[in-house]
Amino acid sequence: MPFYNSEEERQHGLQQLQQRQKHLIELCYTVAQKYIFEGKHEDAVPAALHSLRFRMNVHGLSSVELVPAYLLLAEASLGLGRVVQAEEYLSQAQWTVLKSTECSYAIHSLLHRNLGLLYMAKENYEEARYHLANDIYFASCAFGTEHIRASGGYFHLANIFNGLKKLDLADTLYTKVSEIWNKYLNDHYQVLSQARIQQIDLLGKRFETDTGLDEAQEAEAIQILTSILNIRESTSNKAPQKTIFVLKILFMLYFLMMNSSKAKEYALRALHLAKKQKLSVQEQNTIQDLLNLISVEEAQPIT
Repeated sequence: MPFYNSEEERQHGLQQLQQRQKHLIELCYTVAQKYIFEGKHEDAVPAALHSLRFRMNVHGLSSVELVPAYLLLAEASLGLGRVVQAEEYLSQAQWTVLKSTECSYAIHSLLHRNLGLLYMAKENYEEARYHLANDIYFASCAFGTEHIRASGGYFHLANIFNGLKKLDLADTLYTKVSEIWNKYLNDHYQVLSQARIQQIDLLGKRFETDTGLDEAQEAEAIQILTSILNIRESTSNKAPQKTIFVLKILFMLYFLMMNSSKAKEYALRALHLAKKQKLSVQEQNTIQDLLNLISVEEAQPIT
């Protein structure tokens, strides 16, 4: 029996080690993703490499679980202008997927998105569109056509059309991306704003205002929505409502992230544009309600 006990303890120790490594895999992966969405590609590389090493330790050298780390390294390489290195990582990812019999739709989506980004960097827009269309297809299979995980494919496809001056197609896709994020954030925002009083603790602060996103997804939302905002603002005289729509989405995002100052900034910009363009009183009042909510938050006493 003592031998059994020691073997049991050994197995328990191995399980604990694997759990710690799995936690480190996710932590390193999220950190690397966040840096990439923030444009800090150099900083993303060490975290992505650590994620890859931990994945190798846990899953072996040929597991499909290595693919997300290869794709992060490819994307970081593209951000640093190292196209050949990015191609090497993508080739490794493709080969691993081809050998695997159990590859999820989500991983197929990520692979095609990164191939799309590679061909965008090489200015081969036909191939880029092909891979981004596949990205959208696999993301839709995995999560649904209107899910935020599908929005990145639509966004990059819109960027291609925008660069090719096919502005109507780009506009349609930017609108779709905005609507996807608006629905997602509005669902969380409505729950929070309706239950705001119940979510105030004894110190006069909210317990938490979860976006339902991890740090990397929040960084992705900021990157996508601010990029769309910059495009909308360049034509805001023609379509102010589209600009205000994105400003209100960014308000919700920052409000849910508990960044009141940024939320207030976007609401004020929306109100200023609504007044400048002489939009309806109803629209102006809707925006003013957002500012009033911020004021209530800031006025909560802290004792």
